[in-house]
Amino acid sequence: MAKRPNLLLVMVDQLAPQVLPAYGHPRVKTPNLDRLAAEGVVFENAYCNFPLCAPARFSMLSGRLPSRIGAYDNAAEFPASVPTFHHYLRLAGYRTCLAGKMHFVGPDQLHGYEERITTDIYPADYLWAPDWEQDGESWLEWYHSMRAVLDAGVHRRSVNVAFDDEVEFEAVRWLHEHVDGGDGRPFALTASFISPHDPYLAPPRWWDLYRDVEVDPPRIPEIPVEARDPHSRRHWFLTGRHLDAVGEADVLRMRRAYWAMTSYVDAKVGRLLAALDEVGAADDTLVVFTSDHGDSLGERGLFFKMSFFEWAVRVPLIVRAPFAFGPRRVRANVSHLDLFPTLLEAAGDGALPALASPIDGRSLAPLAAGGGASDGPDAVLAEYTAEGVPGPLLMVRRGPHKLILNPEDPPLLFDLDTDPDELQNLAGTPAASGVRAALEAVAAETWDVPALDRAVRESQAARRLVSQALRSGARTPWDFQPVRDASKAYFRESGDIQESYSGVLR
Repeated sequence: MAKRPNLLLVMVDQLAPQVLPAYGHPRVKTPNLDRLAAEGVVFENAYCNFPLCAPARFSMLSGRLPSRIGAYDNAAEFPASVPTFHHYLRLAGYRTCLAGKMHFVGPDQLHGYEERITTDIYPADYLWAPDWEQDGESWLEWYHSMRAVLDAGVHRRSVNVAFDDEVEFEAVRWLHEHVDGGDGRPFALTASFISPHDPYLAPPRWWDLYRDVEVDPPRIPEIPVEARDPHSRRHWFLTGRHLDAVGEADVLRMRRAYWAMTSYVDAKVGRLLAALDEVGAADDTLVVFTSDHGDSLGERGLFFKMSFFEWAVRVPLIVRAPFAFGPRRVRANVSHLDLFPTLLEAAGDGALPALASPIDGRSLAPLAAGGGASDGPDAVLAEYTAEGVPGPLLMVRRGPHKLILNPEDPPLLFDLDTDPDELQNLAGTPAASGVRAALEAVAAETWDVPALDRAVRESQAARRLVSQALRSGARTPWDFQPVRDASKAYFRESGDIQESYSGVLR
């Protein structure tokens, strides 16, 4: 059998592909992602399956739609019994490691990773459990706030920067120590950064990179709250727009800071790629770059994520595998669900192993090799069952059409070929009735909406009760605590000191 490739999954948080030169932006500076895109396969229409951090990640790792594994929101536990592709990679002989954010909720903070070399940045408990019994104008202190927009700008150092600097350092160190240690196994390393997620606080070096660069305003001006579709009206309260006024200068400053943080995290990608070169692994490592979801950045007057408009739900997806695929661009619709079978096929020399439970994705290998749209998923499916909705919000995209459904709202239907800005709702037009019916049939086949609604509400109530109980009396945090054995680092009593002098770390 041929040598199994190494796998490097690089994740960022809340990065909209629309701001990347690889996806057509003329002024944002991302030389390392530009290089990766030039050498790899760029998926132009890739989607997350839930436009919120934790469910998007759990879905990607498991290859399952979030509702199938109970990943309803940012405080939903990722069940330890759900296989991730890292469980299969370990069985295939891989050394699996996580550096950075994955927002695991629950006592299991590994989910198939053999090692985890940093802590996470967000809570691992049920603190952020939503409550659908609240009215649509409620706002809780842990929701997104427009303070992130109003405070955006230059900042010496933020929590996000401190976290990402640690993730970069530990991931690069781990790569070198893996090679120096003579493990012999192929590696599957995940390096997951939180930038450019809000707060949009850019260190001076990166802020100054855009000193003389014109920052473009949102393509679609703010839609007045009374003229919005129902979910976009709810979004107004969900993001605290009713609490703080936001002006044009605030939005432009926020977008400049977002560009700066995109360049900052691009440099992290460059350092990881350089480390692959340094350890001699660049030619036999499959590199995947993606984000958990996008960021609306003021488009239509929306901010952050938590909607199914393109800026929030589309993600960058670049795959570089010089031993398998040449550079190309793929227009077919794909999603994070498709990474599970893609990576397992790469690890298994082109064959998907026997699976303990079904998955919802299809391998991207045929598309990456130059196949047509029929070689990819028939439809891209996405869900939203977190804060700010009265019931499940669902999305189906097939071909150029996107349907958005909620039992409380009129449907939205867009043709993204003719209307990429999603301004013309075709749901009530006779000409689109056939398309609407076909996509509604896909949704009906995928989701039992009343059952899903009940399951979400029951889960919310149970988790809120458990969270309250666990905060009474002595607390035992689930947050991951990385352990590094200092007795085995550098020069110690055991081992050959001459070998240590030679620079080989065991």
